[in-house]
Amino acid sequence: MFQADRRKLACLPPVKLEQDHQEQQKDLLNSIVIVPEPNPERQDMQFPDIWLRDNCRCPECYLPQTLSRLPQLWNNLDTSVHVLRQSVDLQQQVLYIDWSDGHASQYPYDWLRERDFSAANRERYLRESYRPEQQLWTGQDFEAIRRTFYFQELITSDLALQQWLHHLAVYGVALVREAPLEMDVLRRLANRVGFMRRTTYGEEFSVRAQPGASNYAYLAAPLPLHTDMPYFEYLPGVTMLHTLEQSASPGGVNLLADAFYVAEVMRDRHPDEFRVLCQTPVDWADKGHDGDLHFHNIWRAPVINLDSEGRYVRINHSIPQRDSHFSVPLEQVRPWYEAMATFVRLAHEHSCRFKTTPGDVLTFDNLRLVHGRTGYDDTDRNVRHILGAFIDWDIVYSRLRVLQDAHTCPESA
Repeated sequence: MFQADRRKLACLPPVKLEQDHQEQQKDLLNSIVIVPEPNPERQDMQFPDIWLRDNCRCPECYLPQTLSRLPQLWNNLDTSVHVLRQSVDLQQQVLYIDWSDGHASQYPYDWLRERDFSAANRERYLRESYRPEQQLWTGQDFEAIRRTFYFQELITSDLALQQWLHHLAVYGVALVREAPLEMDVLRRLANRVGFMRRTTYGEEFSVRAQPGASNYAYLAAPLPLHTDMPYFEYLPGVTMLHTLEQSASPGGVNLLADAFYVAEVMRDRHPDEFRVLCQTPVDWADKGHDGDLHFHNIWRAPVINLDSEGRYVRINHSIPQRDSHFSVPLEQVRPWYEAMATFVRLAHEHSCRFKTTPGDVLTFDNLRLVHGRTGYDDTDRNVRHILGAFIDWDIVYSRLRVLQDAHTCPESA
């Protein structure tokens, strides 16, 4: 049926198609409510009529104590509803509407201004209230974008906490310094934001060389660039790594790269390989045990994940945790390896290197950054001990919005 409809559409003469388009534009204009703006420095506001009806603020349609609409309208929604009469009280700054379904609504101007459908207002809301706009960076930019925060300030100051979370959201990485060499540091930080994300390795995990380790991170060998736990559908969002002891050997150096930047380079310079990494599902897996807990986690997803508007939402990459199962057609295998080799090469080219010291807490976006470390010598007198934990981005963004309601967030340096 869909194919037949498309053929019929293709057979329509150009004049008929143009007439249909004009009718659609006319219907759209007729369904737009123009609200005059008394401030000459602002443009008149515009709203779809059905959206205004859906968001009526009267007690029959809206419950103030839950800040949410009531469902009665949707029990039998009339999508042909339209405005019968519209008036404005400019002194009281209120819009009044009588509807074709017999309902009456009123809307405060302050509420309308926050929701105006102009492109500029929609962009402002997405940037200021939804999520801060991300700034991508290469390894050469790291010293310019890195910012240091101090543990005690984050514990005692809401403004410092807001600045840390904002910087983390924009650049994907921030360093916290002068944390006590105590085991509860990450829990105290997480509790300031919300709560920790528990995984199969518990709420916190110790990264140090362990004989017979069941996880590659627990070896002293070089740890290649990766994202943590790509085998989870709900990937832990923010990684926190607290350095308790640092190896005195030349090794143990942190490696970081903005994989969204790497993906953008591929989109621009290697579009075919970029497409392969966006479209080819990969099997990610983690099978083993941690203490008495046995697990077998699997998730299938591409390396580069985009949303419906083509924006980056997640990177999956971990050589040790990419399964030997590769559930794709034969002809897709070699192109994926060729594209992935380009991704890995670019990630190394655009990475930065630094070494944390005891008392540092490295925090970064696990959906965006790939991280690793160089190998190091591990002996009784030369120990490297990192304590790790996660917080989900939903919790971080929620806390950031609450803080923004109380403070005006300055631009992240």
